[in-house]
Amino acid sequence: MQGLVRQQVHSMRNAFRRGWRLVRQEGPSQIQFWFIALGLGVASGLAAIAFRAAVEWLQATIYGTENVNLLASFAETLPWIWVLLIPAFGGIAVGIILHWATPDGRVRSVADVIEGAALNDGRVEKKAGIASALCSWITLSTGGSTGREGPVVHIASMFSSWIANVLRVDGVTGRDLLGCAVAAAVSASFNAPIAGALFALEVVLRHFALHAFAPIVVASAAGTVINRLVYGDVTEFVLPGTTTVEFYLELPAFFLLGLVCGLIAVIMMRTIFFADDLETALQRRLGLPHWMRPAVAGLLLGVIAIYFPHVIGVGYETTSLALTGNLGLGAAFIFAVVKVAAVSITMAGRMGGGIFSPSLMVGALTGLVFGHIATGFFPDASSAFTLYALAGMGAVAAAVLGAPISTTLIVFELTGDWQTGLAVMISVSMSTALASRVVDRSFFLTQLERRNVHLAEGPQAYLLAMFRVSGVMRKLGDEGAADPDACQRMIEQGLFLQGQATLEVALPMFDRSGVAFLPVVALEGEESTPVLQGALFQVDALKRYNQALAATAREEHS
Repeated sequence: MQGLVRQQVHSMRNAFRRGWRLVRQEGPSQIQFWFIALGLGVASGLAAIAFRAAVEWLQATIYGTENVNLLASFAETLPWIWVLLIPAFGGIAVGIILHWATPDGRVRSVADVIEGAALNDGRVEKKAGIASALCSWITLSTGGSTGREGPVVHIASMFSSWIANVLRVDGVTGRDLLGCAVAAAVSASFNAPIAGALFALEVVLRHFALHAFAPIVVASAAGTVINRLVYGDVTEFVLPGTTTVEFYLELPAFFLLGLVCGLIAVIMMRTIFFADDLETALQRRLGLPHWMRPAVAGLLLGVIAIYFPHVIGVGYETTSLALTGNLGLGAAFIFAVVKVAAVSITMAGRMGGGIFSPSLMVGALTGLVFGHIATGFFPDASSAFTLYALAGMGAVAAAVLGAPISTTLIVFELTGDWQTGLAVMISVSMSTALASRVVDRSFFLTQLERRNVHLAEGPQAYLLAMFRVSGVMRKLGDEGAADPDACQRMIEQGLFLQGQATLEVALPMFDRSGVAFLPVVALEGEESTPVLQGALFQVDALKRYNQALAATAREEHS
């Protein structure tokens, strides 16, 4: 009997080894991939819950409160010196970590995940990612005015990158794994399985290919199960009673609310980018080291928090007050303005965290202000003004994320209120239509555009930057290579490319010069003589570009 058991165990072990070897050599099959997606969903969900618990524990420890959901109210009872210094000390810790672990002193977040999906076969940085997770944890725990969704998305993406590297999968499978990790992280963070899956497709992968849909849904469901096992089947926000549109004549008000929210979203994004440019200029002028930048930002946050403690952390307490109508018109307006300033200082100070939760809070406050005004003018033809807060919450967040579908659904799943669909959809559609024409589609894509990573216009714009001239050129001596004498004459005229240049640089040169090929040279220094390595033919560049476009189209429509 024991011999039979040992034989079965040995047989199972050999089968597992053969399967593992097959997966690594040829990639997972569809069924295998679903099981991998399930495991990745569980791991990402656990990571999201662990990060949330870690933030709550450190927040409670530092501020000395038993209920971190009421941190803003509790901070009002603390001595002002602690409210001032806690964010500053957090900024010092963040600056030291970033100085040690990153070359640019920048926290990695959702924009880097989108870049990894588009340009790096679904992989993200590891060392900088770990450091960014630590920085976001410290930032959120010490009063940084950001959200936790950005960090958990990047943490989950590191898991998917590790699995993709272990299995040595191609770009398509790597991106699918990334989508699974993101979906599970979002679902576990907000108990929102539908929105988690659609967020991964709409924001990160930026397509709705059917081959990716099933595993992403599996991972998203796994993340939601993890959340409900820990927190139960409850929504993040509890609304007072049922909110319904009382009168169809009220619908134009939600069109107008959407336009207002789109404008507020643009102001919020532009303020963040302006603050980033301003802090960068001041840092250079004053000669401050990189590690001091988060510390200065933390000190400024502490000053604001003394007078407006609602800006501390994620801000769910204030968002709940807005959704339940427990804020007056003046308070909601002032809180919204101060929150935008606090978020701008935090993110421009490179302190870490995400933009989604702040946009929910600013949106809810904006909607509440609009609701107070609208219902005051037309009390007989208006529903509860809290409905405007709910619609505004979705409208600002959707415009900031550039994700109208997933944001609409996540608002429903965060509140459990599905009766307000028409009002929320109208506001979301108008806000995203307005904001996407003023910025580069979304906050994340505008961040990338500011780094000269051109993803907003689609693959026809960014694929050219993926190919080095050295990888497409014909070397000297290759069949069909260019004539060396002709290349030398062109070099003397200043018409040449360096091997490290990309097709993004090469194709415009072909258009301007009208030549069939361009010499490719190596330069050891600025004053050195160019050394001919080969030539890039326009037909080869266009062929490689067309192949990349065709591969992208196949992936997005498979």
